[in-house]
Amino acid sequence: MNAKTVADQLCDSEAGFASPSHSAHPLIGFGRLPDFVALTKPRVMMLAVFTALVGLISAPARPEPLLAFIAVLAIAAGAGSAGVLNMWYDADIDAVMTRTAMRPIPRGKVSRSEALVFGLVLAIAAVGGLALATNITAAALLAGAILFYVVVYTAWLKRSTRQNIVIGGAAGALPPVIGWAAATGNIGLQPLVLFLIIFLWTPPHFWALALNRRDEYARAGVPMLPVVAGRTATTRQILVYSALLAAASILPWVLGFAGPIYGAIAAICGVLFLALAFQLSRSREADRRAAHRLFVFSIAYLFVLFAALMIDHGADVSPSMRVSHRTRIDAGSDVATQITRGSINVRAREV
Repeated sequence: MNAKTVADQLCDSEAGFASPSHSAHPLIGFGRLPDFVALTKPRVMMLAVFTALVGLISAPARPEPLLAFIAVLAIAAGAGSAGVLNMWYDADIDAVMTRTAMRPIPRGKVSRSEALVFGLVLAIAAVGGLALATNITAAALLAGAILFYVVVYTAWLKRSTRQNIVIGGAAGALPPVIGWAAATGNIGLQPLVLFLIIFLWTPPHFWALALNRRDEYARAGVPMLPVVAGRTATTRQILVYSALLAAASILPWVLGFAGPIYGAIAAICGVLFLALAFQLSRSREADRRAAHRLFVFSIAYLFVLFAALMIDHGADVSPSMRVSHRTRIDAGSDVATQITRGSINVRAREV
């Protein structure tokens, strides 16, 4: 395994990078605030928060507005801490890739030791805040997601296997499960379906990006699928995962978790996603546009899909509609119980 130990990281935290200014007070001063915000990967963090919010709204019970706000804030902090710790560990890789060379640590705006302290404090505050605002289950899920992303994906899988994104994607798929657990204190079938959608969405999304960044990943020594298996094998895998994603995306409607409008939106978006994946598989290697189109569409795809779910469940505001919604959930759970011959009401917590 090509992962460094924590001690190694701390010993050479400043090696190869410019010395950050104002290091005497690393976390003080508004002038450096944008650099610390950038460490949290705001766009990735907002996507995690959005999907977690959908999970929370979809739950049959919802916490008080103030507690729900704190829960969302804690999930945002947890996602941000994972981004910070990822940049702390991957600073050596970021420095040699064009896409990431302008991040705060490679530019010398923030030192590795500062990023490590910031990430750990943020993670502890996020998990503790979520436990106090909601329940231990949700806090444990959040802690598990952070650890999985930082230790399993960043420090191990990313530098050692072509399946890094596939396995590591589990961390990014947990936010809706966390949102549900924050509201209910347990895990149901519906958040697991949302987990499956994001889990299947992750490989084609990142592989489409990696196809146009293959040389950079090769230079950094990251065994992304396009680097070790080539374009043809990668586009084939993208097509397979896109087909699975299109099928999984209609499960909320099939199982009664969402209405026909969501079902229609999911079907249309799934067909478009699959068409772009097929177009990519038929494109020439020199054509960078097909991969870029799929990458850009994949972002909009996930947003539209979860926005449709949010609107569908957000409409259930009256008591009678809430009862109807709970009936649909129970019906879907009964189907799953017959399939698995076991209970799905597993105790868990938010990530």
